[in-house]
Amino acid sequence: MGELLHGLIQSALHFIEGLGVWGILLGLMLEVIPSEIVLSYGGYLVSQGRISLVGAIVFGTIGCLLQQVILYWIGRYGGRPFLDKFGKYLHLKKKHLDIAEGWFNRYGAGMVFTARFVPVLRQAISIPAGMARMPMLKFLFYTLLGTIPWAVLFVYFGRALGDNWEQIDEVTRPYVKPFIFAAIVLTALYILWKYFRKDKSKA
Repeated sequence: MGELLHGLIQSALHFIEGLGVWGILLGLMLEVIPSEIVLSYGGYLVSQGRISLVGAIVFGTIGCLLQQVILYWIGRYGGRPFLDKFGKYLHLKKKHLDIAEGWFNRYGAGMVFTARFVPVLRQAISIPAGMARMPMLKFLFYTLLGTIPWAVLFVYFGRALGDNWEQIDEVTRPYVKPFIFAAIVLTALYILWKYFRKDKSKA
């Protein structure tokens, strides 16, 4: 099973390599393999002179954004019944959807930003945002705000590692944690701001 999965990943990466920046965009939009792998491989292609650094980051960001928009629309028009039935084909487990929905319902739109730095929940959080019919412009803003640093981080270190790009998880782990902490702090500030604003309007 491991060899089969490795073969599928290698085939997907060869497909991405053949299309260059468009391959990165499509790979992230469809997310057959995790975004961290696609972005870091994009960084590797930059190190080989196949594509530009700016191109990898821009097309990587657009690809991530398009994927989240697709999930948003699935949540908005399909809802939980659709996802409970077909979510496994989108690599979205019920427990992850439950966590994402709980976070969104409890903390609101700010979680669309915070969850971008948490593996798996990065995708799942778009579902409850769609189900709650979160305004599209606000959804795009928070998603973009969380997607850009994610794309920059993995493309940059993928380029720095070069032929050793597959070690990306080990190298980026110390950097992802501060991102998560900063995102939580910003979300907490956002929640407090909303609370005091609501309290002030009542007064």
